[in-house]
Amino acid sequence: MSIIGTYMVPHPPLIVHEVGRGEENEISETRAAYMKVAQKIAALKPETIIITSPHATMYSDYFHISSGISADGDLGQFGADQVRFHAEYDVPLIEAVCTEADKAGLAAGTNGQKEPKLDHATMVPLYFINQFIQNEYKLVRIGLSGQSYKKHYLLGECIQRAVEKTGRRVVIVASGDLSHVLKADGPYGFRSEGPVYDERIMNVMGTGKFGGLFLFDPEFCEKAAECGHRSFIIMAGALDRTAVKVEKLSYEGPFGVGYGICVYTPEGCDERRNFLEQYEVQEKKKVAERKRNEDEFVALARATVEIYVRTRKVPKVAGGCVICDDDDFHGWHLSPELLSRRAGTFVSLKEDGSLRGCIGTISPTCGSLAEEIIHNAISASTQDPRFPEVEAEELSSIVYSVDVLGLTEKISSPKELDVKKYGVVVTKGYRRGLLLPALDSVDTVDEQINIACRKGGIDRSENPDLERFEVVRHY
Repeated sequence: MSIIGTYMVPHPPLIVHEVGRGEENEISETRAAYMKVAQKIAALKPETIIITSPHATMYSDYFHISSGISADGDLGQFGADQVRFHAEYDVPLIEAVCTEADKAGLAAGTNGQKEPKLDHATMVPLYFINQFIQNEYKLVRIGLSGQSYKKHYLLGECIQRAVEKTGRRVVIVASGDLSHVLKADGPYGFRSEGPVYDERIMNVMGTGKFGGLFLFDPEFCEKAAECGHRSFIIMAGALDRTAVKVEKLSYEGPFGVGYGICVYTPEGCDERRNFLEQYEVQEKKKVAERKRNEDEFVALARATVEIYVRTRKVPKVAGGCVICDDDDFHGWHLSPELLSRRAGTFVSLKEDGSLRGCIGTISPTCGSLAEEIIHNAISASTQDPRFPEVEAEELSSIVYSVDVLGLTEKISSPKELDVKKYGVVVTKGYRRGLLLPALDSVDTVDEQINIACRKGGIDRSENPDLERFEVVRHY
């Protein structure tokens, strides 16, 4: 068999009557839509339900698939410990998903389970489903990760292949709330990105045009405080090349958090719905155009990373040129600024809109700006502790920027900072932290200083010394 139904649902605990105690009536449309989804699932009589959950075990570089033969859970943390769940896992299907992920080169599996109990993003959908079917299905619970949108979609494709190979009748439930910052009096406050995100995501999901999921900048999504985006992308990947009938059932957000429910009924093959491939074609065109227009600072960073990742050889600066003992590399003459100037630099790498590495120096450590860029480009691609080393197959999709730092100057107050114009250095004793200016995810001076303090292992209450600096950013 194959995937017989897919659903986008939220997971607010208060929608459960025993938790909401009447407050769930404020989202009556969502509750009614949820009941309709549960009835649809029951009518399909699935052998297995796959739930993708933002609140299952999550790693930055690994997709965790819940292990064992079964799991239990309850809503005790929300004041309703009498609402309990037991689920038997579909072990053969879990193994099949892991096998397909391994073939695809994805970091995914059952290792590293931190919490075996069912999470609320899994239990809320089961609360409704179990009102119509009980003990008649097996469960597969899959967590999200900090990896790119592309890899979430690829995991969905692995799920599709695993389902086909095991012959299961499978329903997929993509559990995920939308923005958490819709209202000033909501639990998370208001940000302008919140309503914008919800309108855009409901347009994409309400039409089934899943290619639009790739067009959300990850930093924008972070500001919108959404939790379901990657869950929806996994589901979209599981429907790759599949025609679907789309039903947009409901959208509400009275408590400051967005709740959307949509139904996708598979209706056979449709080769035109290969959304990841289409996205990659467009991205390659954009990268090629960007490469044609990049200046010599970025060209040097790109060439350095591409050579080093492929050959482990380091470009050298000699005779006014950048050279390398590599048949595929053709050196070029460097400008006087790159040859004679010395300055601290930061080299940043992004992939699919997400940071892929960033390493730099506050003050110069090499004999020239060119050598500084070469050194930091290699470090950013191989030594950033937040990320694994860049691999050769990623090189065609990486976007580079180079920040050249001006001299730092001491300041006496945060009032002398401007997040768009100045970077900040915080110092306390031997500890030091830095944050660049004009970062999309940083809006206030307080945020800027706090992040710099965290990077330097400094408590803000220690009143660290402040310095500011300007940068010239090259794209």
